[in-house]
This record gives sequence, structure tokens and C-alpha cells, in this order.
Amino acid sequence: MATPTTERLVEVLSPIIETFKVELVDLEYSGSILRITVEREGGLDLSVISRLTRQISNYLDESDPIDGRYTLEVSSPGLERALRTPEHFIKAVGRTVNIKVDASVGGERRFRAVLMAADLDGITVQQLDVKELVDRRLSYDDVVQCKTIFEWQAEPKPSIKQAVPTGAKASAKKSISPSASAAKRVARTTTVTDKGDSNEP
Repeated sequence: MATPTTERLVEVLSPIIETFKVELVDLEYSGSILRITVEREGGLDLSVISRLTRQISNYLDESDPIDGRYTLEVSSPGLERALRTPEHFIKAVGRTVNIKVDASVGGERRFRAVLMAADLDGITVQQLDVKELVDRRLSYDDVVQCKTIFEWQAEPKPSIKQAVPTGAKASAKKSISPSASAAKRVARTTTVTDKGDSNEP
């Protein structure tokens, strides 16, 4: 949920982020960690993330909008991402998600579901791993946490037709295709900023 602090940070940091021609996906400030997620069509490389991190860090040092010590993290969202705003949910329609709902909703609080529909008022999900698939309508206030799931399907194992001679050792090497390996990489840079008092010269 947005707070006055995160709303103010989005307002002041958005112009900086836009100069890099990237989109602000999410901004979260929790537990002394300022987590900023950005993306660009076609992907982001580490050099862009690094330069953007330095620019944001310099601005935060000068404007001092956060009291005390905090850690700044700037990253691309990766394949599994948190959904927080109506725009996030609308873009993720059709994806499988892990969802946690408020205790007032009733039933299971944590479950896996397919995001069937989303609008400005709420979402419709179809809960998985149940005997009967039923669509559930939830308001955004009902949703405590929601995150997309990356479902990777392993390539089928090739059949082995060659006989192994008696006494010989048979070995198998597990391989991951380059595309699957690359899909797991997420560009991220982190910097620690200390706004507290210090007795060091």
C-alpha cells in the first residue's frame, strides 16, 4: 500500500527515472530498505541500472527526504514480480499468481490462482489446487500480497538407445538451455546510505 513517504518519493524520483527512458514499475520503502523497480521494453542491462542508482543516490543525498540509515536497491523486476497497483494487475491478467488475502475475506488466506480479470476496483481470480474451479472477486483492499509465478517447463529428456557396456560407468549431465539461464538473471545494484549522526571525522 502507498504511504505518504512512498508517494512523495515517486513524485520526486519519477522525473529522474524518465530521463533514462525507463519505466518506474514499483517503489517500496519498508524495514529501512528503499526498493525501486524499473523496466524498459527490450530489457535493461547492468550499466543502465548502475548509472540510474548513482543518480538517485546523489539526489537523495542532496534532498535528504528519508531520515536515518537506509539501503537503496534499484533493480529490474525479473520474471516474478509483486503486484501492488491496479495497473500492475491489469498488465498481469492471465498470469498465475501467489496471493494472500485479508483475514476478513474468509477461507484460505494464501493460495495459488490464475488472474482472470482486473480493473480499477478489484480483481477476479480462479483459485487452483481445489476440487472445483470457481472465480472469486476481490477488492484491492482484500489483497494483502500478490506476486506472479514464473512457471518454467523443463525440456523433455532425450531417450537413450545406446547400450552401456558391462562394467562401464554411465554418467548424465544436467544442462539448462541458455534462454532459461538468461531468464533467471535480474540486473540489480544496491547502495547503503547513512543519514545518521557519526562521531568519525
